[in-house]
Amino acid sequence: MPRHGKRYRGAKEAIEVRQYGIGEAVAKVKDAAGTKFDETVDMAIRLGIDPRHADQMVRGTVALPHGTGKSMTVLVFASGEKIKEAEEAGADFVGGEDMAKKIEDGWLEFDAVVSTPDMMKVAGKLGRVLGPRGLMPNPKVGTVTFDVGPAVSAIKAGKIEFRVDKTGIVHAPFGKASFSADQLEANAIALLSAVGKAKPASAKGKYVKSICVSSTMGPGVRVDENALTGLEA
Repeated sequence: MPRHGKRYRGAKEAIEVRQYGIGEAVAKVKDAAGTKFDETVDMAIRLGIDPRHADQMVRGTVALPHGTGKSMTVLVFASGEKIKEAEEAGADFVGGEDMAKKIEDGWLEFDAVVSTPDMMKVAGKLGRVLGPRGLMPNPKVGTVTFDVGPAVSAIKAGKIEFRVDKTGIVHAPFGKASFSADQLEANAIALLSAVGKAKPASAKGKYVKSICVSSTMGPGVRVDENALTGLEA
């Protein structure tokens, strides 16, 4: 019995077993996306680093020029006048202990979390819940800040966070199958550039070992890892 359906197998057969340029790769992904919903387009970048070492951790943020195509639901931990600032910037939920209690009770209906530094005493208690989901506010990526308005606006406009996992791979969405090939290519280049600039000083040897792009239900398309050439810091 085949593991994949007829549509998937047909899409995979149309993809040659070779590396493509970024533009060609995203065009192949668009052609392969044939479901009734608007599939997310993701990138997986396998890095030649050892994430077990703190000095080789790769993480950062990037403002995709054409956004993600997804409406981001943002939660902000704030108090005082910062509550109004967050709400005016478009935050979907703003609060403190009340929001923390909802999360502890199992509520997770948000895509990003921002916190003012003084409210990290509240947000910090949620590390076991938010951490594994990549939602924990972090000053290194701009989600722990008193400038909550700009932080919320940036996320709503398409700013995403990326982080290498324990296997040395960065997984990140960079658009929707309904985007034009040019929009996907521009977003892909922005993401690759950000990952390139995040290269740890202690990284030795080949930094990018492989790049693959795919849609939610489609096969992966290999991208020439030399696409990163010239995009590193």
